[in-house]
Order: sequence, then C-alpha cells, then structure tokens
Amino acid sequence: MIYELRTYLIPEGRMPDILARFASVTMPLFERHGMEVVGFWTETGPGARNALVYLLRFPDEAAQRRAWDAFRSDPAWIEARARTEAHGPIVDRVISQNLAPTTFSPLQ
Repeated sequence: MIYELRTYLIPEGRMPDILARFASVTMPLFERHGMEVVGFWTETGPGARNALVYLLRFPDEAAQRRAWDAFRSDPAWIEARARTEAHGPIVDRVISQNLAPTTFSPLQ
C-alpha cells in the first residue's frame, strides 16, 4: 500500500473555487477512477499557507499511475478544469509526495 500526499497552493481568494470543484467534480471522478481518498485538510494556525492538503491510498505505484492517467484523460475532467479556470488558475502549485507506511503505522 502507498499513500500520496498532495498539497495544492491556492491563489488568494480562490479557495472557495477549488473546494467547490473538489466537492462537485473531482470527488466523483476520483471514485470513478478508483482513487481512494483518506482525507482532506486546509492549513490553520501561525504560518498557515493558503493550501488544500489531501491524502490518497493506492495498492501500489502502478495502480496510482493508471488511476491518474485515467483521471487526467477523462473528458469530464478536461471540461471541468477548463470551465473552472476560465478566469485564471485556481491552483498555483501542486506538491506530490508518495509515502510508504511503517510497520507500526495504523494506516497500512
């Protein structure tokens, strides 16, 4: 099992847009493509960035690649991205890290 930690740095004022896109478009597409979401967070407290952070779980890296390839080529995603970014990007930067659980992690 692997986990993918994704952090999206969001332009000022665009957090409602990215949250709406995830709720109405991205989540159903993740489900369609077998992408298991563990959780979503926004940063809070001192030093918090305007960021959306989420964690996905995949059986292995091959499954992860297949899922992302299918997601990115899905016509519904292509249309939604174009529509939701018609007035400019809603993500400045994506940081993606693959994580492997330790033997003592409750997330295995």
